[in-house]
Amino acid sequence: MTMTAEQARAHADEVRSTSATILRGLFAVETIDAWNAAFQPLLAEAMATESDDPNRGPGRFYVTLPFHGLWADPAIIDNDAIMAVVAELVGADGVMCQLASDTPVRGSDYQPLHRDTQLLFPETGAESPPYQLAVNFPLVDVTDETGPMEWAAGTHMLSKAEGLRRIETGEAPLVRAYMNRGDVMIRDVRHIHRGTPNPSDIPRPMVVIGYSRRWLYRPEVNIRVPRPVLEGLPERARRQLRFNPVFETVEEAGLAGESYRLFAY
Repeated sequence: MTMTAEQARAHADEVRSTSATILRGLFAVETIDAWNAAFQPLLAEAMATESDDPNRGPGRFYVTLPFHGLWADPAIIDNDAIMAVVAELVGADGVMCQLASDTPVRGSDYQPLHRDTQLLFPETGAESPPYQLAVNFPLVDVTDETGPMEWAAGTHMLSKAEGLRRIETGEAPLVRAYMNRGDVMIRDVRHIHRGTPNPSDIPRPMVVIGYSRRWLYRPEVNIRVPRPVLEGLPERARRQLRFNPVFETVEEAGLAGESYRLFAY
């Protein structure tokens, strides 16, 4: 997809006003299917070694993706169309701070309505322009049968109490984020949302690439970057990764990962 400056501004303005925008058909289905095939052993390991985390709800697994091979494909992590919108929202000097996935399986349930982060300055009670984004894309088609995210447009600029009130009254109705393989959502993580049950036998992996303004540091997330991978990336991608820990080998980078938990914002 070729993204003009005018189109990038339009997508960014949609995020500013509603909290989210979707780039339809951005990635080739064959690329996404390859990611899904490579992801299945990672999910199986997580399901075999971790009990269901009540922090995220039963049947939901957060899996950090290793930063090498197809997981570090510049066509995905340094995609021109995505980066054009991201730069409009968090600046050209922003940073990439997260590469992970969230997967509901059979037995999952509705999550509590929540935000992924709090106000920048909670004591003011006021919101600000965007400072943290999630770039999400599913590895299978997202339908009612595979557990779509529900979100309420515009709630990223409200207090949580006011956002919940508007959801209750129908002023800000919950809508389902239906996405096909290849679609990409760019969202402001402050909006109120929740995961829904996945009653099918098909796990529904949703990849998340986190971007933020250069001055924002969240210690619970990072990308462990192998130096050989870093040196092979385009200059813009290397700059986006500049605040992440760098390790001399792929093996060393894979020894430990982040331990990100969902907080009740």
